[in-house]
Amino acid sequence: MRALMGKIVDYHSVRTGAVVVENGTIMAVVSSDELRHYGVDEVYGGDGYIILPGLVNAHTHVAMAKFRGLGEDFPIERWLNDVIWPAELEWTRKEIRRWALLGMAEALANGSTTINDHYFFAGEIAEVAKELGIRAFIGQTVMDTIDFPIAEPEEGFRFFKEWAGKDELVTPTLAPHATNTVSLELMREIGEFARERNALIHVHLSQSRGEVLEVKRRYGLSPVEYLERAGVLGDNLVGVHGIYLGDSEVSLYAKSGATLVHCSLSMAKLEGRIAPIIELAERGANIALGNDSPNPVGMMDPFEEMRFAAVLNKVWRKRTDVAPAKEVFRWATLGGARALKLKAGLIKPGYLADLVVVNARKPRFLPGENPYSHIVYSTRGSDVELVMVNGEVVYKNGILLGLGKTLEELWEELRLF
Repeated sequence: MRALMGKIVDYHSVRTGAVVVENGTIMAVVSSDELRHYGVDEVYGGDGYIILPGLVNAHTHVAMAKFRGLGEDFPIERWLNDVIWPAELEWTRKEIRRWALLGMAEALANGSTTINDHYFFAGEIAEVAKELGIRAFIGQTVMDTIDFPIAEPEEGFRFFKEWAGKDELVTPTLAPHATNTVSLELMREIGEFARERNALIHVHLSQSRGEVLEVKRRYGLSPVEYLERAGVLGDNLVGVHGIYLGDSEVSLYAKSGATLVHCSLSMAKLEGRIAPIIELAERGANIALGNDSPNPVGMMDPFEEMRFAAVLNKVWRKRTDVAPAKEVFRWATLGGARALKLKAGLIKPGYLADLVVVNARKPRFLPGENPYSHIVYSTRGSDVELVMVNGEVVYKNGILLGLGKTLEELWEELRLF
């Protein structure tokens, strides 16, 4: 039995005390004085520490750490066609494992207890997740309207079947690439497969003008209408980006129960715009946050993503009352947990013991009157001192316990590769 002590913050409340953890779940949330009744073996944190629900990084491509810094200041279609896709066709299994490890370790050390990854060689990425002890939803990227040998549709189904029920922390998903790179026929097949197995579908949606125009040319539909026609628009759909969604699409998407993952930093950098997240949220859609990838974002830091989501929505809408810190924090915790159907995102008995300890014993955390503001605007990933997944400490004081290595040691190994 373990306990975490400090200022306990989730979307519902802020209180000071201790979180008692046993068998992968939160057993109790008690005052510091009451903790002595529980006979815990280890206590982490204390005065000046903040205890958070684990941050859910709801859209990642962790292995793209290899491409960090490539294709800078290109629009998304040029970035993909001229830089990323040619580089991806050179992947080997050995390289994928190395770079997925680096990207995933970076996300974990910065407070992401869960990732939702969408990439090639998914089996290698899943093995890396097991090593690190992170909670991982992983899908093999597939497409069929362009020739891309490492994205064969059958590989997506094969990976899902192989990993379904294989590991407590690794959950396979279905990962059609995007509405313009997956035919309507294949998307329907994916939808049928998902319904039979109660699987999540993770797809890029309306991420470029070219995508929207191609879907319209091919089917006479908008990307959201295409998803509805394919029979996949529902609460098991995790759509990503959505920066070109029209007003009617926003309403249709919100009514469907699907989640939209907001990756404000990557889309602002690649397309100079962000999604209509405020309108989606106002109409009842579930919103989650994702770091996307080390290229183009530069770092796998969910606190940075929260900060940009809060600020860029204000700039985009020319309103300072939108995307308040508490709501953005909800997107990064409860929103992501809801998207992935996890009993997580709150610090209360019976919820998963996916928790983050932030060292707030620093001047920028004073005076401490508004914890939500401090989390979104003052915290950096480097302030994370401990990460717990499923009740197990997987990162502590710079050490990735599943590997017995620090991030600096991983850097030393990879920089020469």
